[in-house]
This record gives sequence, structure tokens and C-alpha cells, in this order.
Amino acid sequence: MLYVMTMIAYKFRFYPTSAQEQALCKMFGAARWAWNTCLAWRSAAYTLDGESVSGMSFSKELTWLKTLEPFSWLKEIPTVVYNQALRDQDKAFSAFFAKRARYPKFRRKGGPESIRFQLNQRTVMSNFRDGELLKLHGLGKIDVCWSRKMGGVPKMVTVRRDASGRYFVSMTVETVVDPLPQKTNAVGIDVGLKDIVVTSDGMKTGNPRHLRKAEKKLKRAQRQASRKVKGSNRRKKAVLKVAKLHAKVADTRADFLHKLSTGLIREYQIIAIEDLSIKGMARGRLSRSVADAGLGELRRLLTYKAEWYGRNLVVIDRWEPTSKVCSECGHKMDSMPLTVREWTCPECGSDHDRDVNAARNVLTAAMVGRTKGSAQSAKARGVEGSGAVPPVTARNQPR
Repeated sequence: MLYVMTMIAYKFRFYPTSAQEQALCKMFGAARWAWNTCLAWRSAAYTLDGESVSGMSFSKELTWLKTLEPFSWLKEIPTVVYNQALRDQDKAFSAFFAKRARYPKFRRKGGPESIRFQLNQRTVMSNFRDGELLKLHGLGKIDVCWSRKMGGVPKMVTVRRDASGRYFVSMTVETVVDPLPQKTNAVGIDVGLKDIVVTSDGMKTGNPRHLRKAEKKLKRAQRQASRKVKGSNRRKKAVLKVAKLHAKVADTRADFLHKLSTGLIREYQIIAIEDLSIKGMARGRLSRSVADAGLGELRRLLTYKAEWYGRNLVVIDRWEPTSKVCSECGHKMDSMPLTVREWTCPECGSDHDRDVNAARNVLTAAMVGRTKGSAQSAKARGVEGSGAVPPVTARNQPR
């Protein structure tokens, strides 16, 4: 039986005691101090002397600083907290030099915080039991809400505190994912803002508009926060209230997209979607609605879930005229404004729902091989293609 061996990240919420919360506050501050101090040191070394230094070089300086009286507080924090923060900075600079990211920034107090712990694999059995126990250096046993078993032993544990004050622990393990039973059906998907997903079968999901529904509460909470004196406890409470509202919006959106993507993966063997430019859509006047819909996140979820569960995700070229082509006879309209939601084909007389017709054309384009970067799509735009397109039903099954 074919299966997928992959790395899966698990995220669990936990509730620290008052002592653990104080210890975590110190650790977050120490990791932030190490990051900022090392970043300033590296920037100064390069600007003044043209010297490139690493985070591990600063680790030696950190050892010396611990011997000084003004920095004696550094000894109270586990060394792994500093080392992981410096390793993260080295990765950030590697991404910057590879032109995959911008220059690393200084971290500020407040907002989301995170630290990492490395589990000693020689003593991991006494500190970790899947679904039962997790002990971290400097914190002891933490009260984790185990919602599922991971099926493996992690090497690294990330502790996060979000802007709303919730604490989470994240762990990545290598585990086996069993594919779903094979099917013979296929579906085309048209994504948009009126309906997040419209399928070629005629199913419409609607658009929950999570942020829009919370706008009144958010507006009131933000207005109340702006009236409080900066630095006061009342302002901190008001800002926390705003953060909790945003966290609720993010959680409900993620829940909706996960259920939607999982339902599609379970129902269909072949899923065809358009290669939309989400970043381009987010620059227009509908940017707020595009961000609220989470179209890019839906694409990401479908991509990795299809790989896990043995499904075929086919991405057609974004320049395919799916909305203004009749899915029955292939007649192409000269124009199709967004205000037109239903139309009748002048060639064959078929009545069309704009989105359902587009989804059917997406499926047709996928089945004939007009996928992203294909020669057919490139030829239609007057540019050269990149080569032949493999059949839609062909898939490199994971072993």
C-alpha cells in the first residue's frame, strides 16, 4: 500500500501556571535581547569594519558577558533559549543573502513572542510522552491540551504567546500519512469573493466574511483603546481586547478553510483550480475583502493535503478565459463585466450561471492539459510555451 512519509507540525494550546508565566516572560525578554543585541553587533561590525560575523560568534561574547555583574541575570535563563534565537538569526541572514527575504529587523516588546527548546534525544523518554507529557527546561511539566497523538517524537519544541495572550506549543514530527481510497471523479473550482468556492457540480460555499461580521465590535474596541492613556493598565486591557477579537476572526477563518479544503480532498480525486495572482488582487480596491476571504491560504491547504492523501491538484493557466466562454459549445463572448452574474449563450442558447460556467471551463482546461505554463496557454497569449504538459491523471505517487 502506498503511503506518504512527511513532516507534520502539530500545534497545541497550553495553560501555564503563574510561576511558569513569569519564567516565560523572562525567557521571551532574554531571547528578544539576544536577537536585538546580536543584530546591532553584526550590523556595526559590517558597517565599521566590513566584517561578517555570525550568531555563533556572538554566543562566545554572550558567555563572557555572563561573567560581568551587570549581566548576571543572563545566567537565570537556559542557554538553549539564546542559542536557538541566534540560530534563527543566522537563518534569517541566509535568507536575506539568498534574496528570499528582507534584512532582519529588531524585535519589539509586546505582540507575539516565541522561543524554542531542543529536546535531548537521550533523555527524551523522561520528558515527552505522546499525548500525555511534555517537560521543558526551566519550566517543568506544562499543562498541554492534547487534542490528538502525533505518532512520533519531536526534536524541537516552539513555545509561542500570541497577541491575545494565549500560549501555544508547536512540534514537528516525521510520520506516515495513509492516502485516501482512490476515486475516478474530478471537479473544477472557481474561487471568488461572492462565493469562496463554486464547483463545476454547482455547489456554492458562500462567503462568511469573518472580518466584516466583526467590524462593529472591532471599531468600538479600537476606539475605546485609542482613548486610554498610553502606558496605562487600562490601555493594555483595551489593546488586549482588540487582539482577542482579531484572534477570533483568524480562528474562525482558519476553521472554515480547513473544513472546506478537507471536504474537497475527500470528495474528489482530481481538483482543478486557476492560478490566480492573489497578491495582485490584494493591491486593488477589494484588498480588504481578498484578505478576509483567505484565497491564498485555501490554495496552500489544497496543495499539501492533495499530496498527503493521494489526490491530483491541477492548476490551469491564469489567462484562460473561463468566465466568458460557453461551457457547452465553446463560444467566446467579447466581454463579460463583473456585474453580469447570469447570461445566455448567443450561439447555442444555453443559460449559464457565471461562476458555475467558469468552474466547468476550469475542469475542461485541466482535462485537456491547458495547465499553468503549458504550451497551449502560452500560445494563446502570443508567447512561447515551456514544453509538453503531462496528462492530468498521471501522478507521481509518494512511496
